[in-house]
Amino acid sequence: MFQRNPVSIAPRGSVAATPVAGESLRDRKRRQTRERIAEAAFALFDERGFDEVTVDDIAAPAEVGRKTFFRYFGDKEKVVFSQESDTLRELDSEDDPATPALPDLTAALGESRRLVVALCAEARHAAHARLVDKHPELADRHTRKLRHYADRLEQHLVSRGTPRPAAILAAQIALACYHTAWRLAGHEPRRSHARQVQLSTHYESRSLSTMPTTAPHRGDKPVGLVLSQFS
Repeated sequence: MFQRNPVSIAPRGSVAATPVAGESLRDRKRRQTRERIAEAAFALFDERGFDEVTVDDIAAPAEVGRKTFFRYFGDKEKVVFSQESDTLRELDSEDDPATPALPDLTAALGESRRLVVALCAEARHAAHARLVDKHPELADRHTRKLRHYADRLEQHLVSRGTPRPAAILAAQIALACYHTAWRLAGHEPRRSHARQVQLSTHYESRSLSTMPTTAPHRGDKPVGLVLSQFS
């Protein structure tokens, strides 16, 4: 018979306790409650497996009721992807006209690398990756979320002054590097996903910087020639 052990999480008030600049007391309490729910959920997912955990199971150690859980998360899957949603919200908040422009592909790639590495460096990203690898229904949602993230990244780059073709290319390269790092991290578990993204984007940037801008035509424009038009 499956043994359900009590899950231990940090005491109330210790989760996400560091104040955020400009955050009201009410917003801080909401953030702390959201973090407690996510922390309890991930601890349970790790211990029992995603399918064996119910909303009531999560609510108990988080010290909230079912209604409070659903006020913050629509279902268990949304908890798994909560940090990616947080990253998207932070990306929205960074669209400030006063920030430095990103006028070309090189600058856009640098910004894309920074944002994707930050996504992979989140505290629960490793647990998130383990869950996605084990559950096909989560993998499908993960793929859709990443496409949305690439679209949002493209919009962010355009808002910072990157020409749209270069913004599209940089966002898709970032997505490819993320997928590459995901696979490499699976083969080399001692390396974090964030570190693998750094390596992938580093090699991608070096490849682009040495790519020729002229080449024989084979029915359409060579990639190097297309890239030269973006910078």
